[in-house]
Amino acid sequence: MVSLLFDCHELAARLATDDPPLLLDVRWTLGGPSGLGDYMQGHIPGAHFVDLDRELSGPPGPGRHPLPDAAQFSEAMRRHGVDRSRLVVAYDAVTGTSAARAWWLLRYFGHPNVALLDGGYVAWVGAGLPVEEGDDHDPAPGDFEARPGGMPLLNAGGAAAIAGSGVLLDARAPERFRGETEPVDPVAGHIPGARNFPAQRTENADGTFLSAEELRRRYAAAGVEPGRPVAVYCGSGVVATEGVFAMGLAGVDAGLYAGSWSEWITDPSRPVEIGE
Repeated sequence: MVSLLFDCHELAARLATDDPPLLLDVRWTLGGPSGLGDYMQGHIPGAHFVDLDRELSGPPGPGRHPLPDAAQFSEAMRRHGVDRSRLVVAYDAVTGTSAARAWWLLRYFGHPNVALLDGGYVAWVGAGLPVEEGDDHDPAPGDFEARPGGMPLLNAGGAAAIAGSGVLLDARAPERFRGETEPVDPVAGHIPGARNFPAQRTENADGTFLSAEELRRRYAAAGVEPGRPVAVYCGSGVVATEGVFAMGLAGVDAGLYAGSWSEWITDPSRPVEIGE
C-alpha cells in the first residue's frame, strides 16, 4: 500500500536510506510572490522548488489556475528529477494546500508513489531537523512522462451533476461560500447544491492532518458515504486538492472540479446560489 503521508521523523529516516525520496518544495501564497524567496532562506536539504503558478498551472483562462498540459508538466517534473520509479514527497509551508496540488497532478498524470510531509516545513523546522539555504540546483533529469487520467477529474457539467446526485464540497471559507464577500473572483456565491466544507476542517491547529477516523466522521456528517459520488472544488482548483487528499486519507475516492468557481462564473448561463 502506498503511504500518502509522512511525519517529519519518518521522512528524515527515509532520506537517510540508500533510496531516498525526491523532495518538492511547493510553498505558495494566493496573490503573493513566488515562494522561491522562502525557499532560498531555508529548505529541507535536497528539495527542489516548484513554482505553482508557472509549473503546476496552465495560463489563466478560463479559471485562474487551469491544469497544465501533459507536455508542460512532463518537462517541469523531469527538470526537477522526477522518476516514475522513485517516491516523491511534496511539502509546503504548513497546511499541505499547495503541496496537495503537486500530489494531485503527479497522481493524475500517472505517478504511482507520491506523498505529502505532514505539517510541512514548519513541522520539519520545529523538530530541529537540518535545513539548507541558497539556490535550487536542478538534478539529473528524470524520466517522468505525464499520462493523464490517473485521478477523477470533472468539468463544470460533471460538478453540477454531482451536486444533484451526490455530494459536491466547496472548500472555500464559509463567508465566500455564502457570497457575503468575494476578495478574489468577480462574482460571489457558490454552485447550486454544493455544501461548504472548508479545507481547514481537515487539519489540526498545527496544520497537520486529522486522523483518518476523525476525517471519516467529519465527512460523514457532511453527507459523504460509501457508494455516493463526491467531488471537491474551491476558488481556482488549488485548495480543493487538499480536500481530495484528505478524503484519500479517510479512504474515500473523490473527484476534483479543477476549474472550480473561477471557471464556473465565466459562463453567465450557469446558475449561482447565495447563502447556506
